[in-house]
Amino acid sequence: MRICTLGDLLLDVVVRTHGASGPEVEGGAETRVGAGGQAANVAAWAAELGAEARFVGKRGSDAAGEIAAREVSARGVELLGPVEDGRNGVVVSLVSADGSRTMLTDRGVAPFLRAEELDVRWFAGCEWLHLSGYSLLRRPIEEAAAKAAGAIQAQGGGISIDLATAVGIAEYGAGKLLSRLELLGPHIVFANESELAAIGGEVPGRLVLKRGADGFTADGADHRALAADVIDTTGAGDALAAGFLVGGPELAAEAAARCVAQLGAMP
Repeated sequence: MRICTLGDLLLDVVVRTHGASGPEVEGGAETRVGAGGQAANVAAWAAELGAEARFVGKRGSDAAGEIAAREVSARGVELLGPVEDGRNGVVVSLVSADGSRTMLTDRGVAPFLRAEELDVRWFAGCEWLHLSGYSLLRRPIEEAAAKAAGAIQAQGGGISIDLATAVGIAEYGAGKLLSRLELLGPHIVFANESELAAIGGEVPGRLVLKRGADGFTADGADHRALAADVIDTTGAGDALAAGFLVGGPELAAEAAARCVAQLGAMP
């Protein structure tokens, strides 16, 4: 199986705090710096789980872009797309002792991927195209996503989309995004409860509803989360999506459990 993803390749800076924090307080932390971004995470987990994986996106020419590209390539992902002079995206994740997180995102040059910069040959032989919801909320990357979806559909492949951000949906407009989803015609839509509520409670295609520690629901069946020592929930939904596309609900649950038991979003 070959899975293509389109979206952001970012540099993840994960900071897991220990003890007290705040003004005039010195606390401890454990840190990880490496590749991230929703679409890149799904590609890395797909490769880890036995699929061929390609990532398509625009990245910056700076040190952050070089580090992220080197790491995702080392994980077995074929990396395609233009490199632009400028700032690569960076995400800072602040992770508390219970594994919950706060994310601060600078997407850099990633949203400026243009449709004319894509080569449709990049999508040859891909059985799935997975789109990050972030790639549908900005121009010109939303037009690149539509071109990629058309290339996949022309060869009989499937489209999956992760809604990604309730805040982003509200800012973009739920009705506008729903219309775009209907045009793209996804076979599978991944969403958590807040994202589903933000778009109005219904989506085209099969819904995989991610419910965090309560597991997920797919095709009307509830799947419980597997037991894990939770260290960091960053990227768990991306691991779940990759597992679902590669091997279905059982592999999805296994991948999510592996992800939360480590620091960082990639395997």
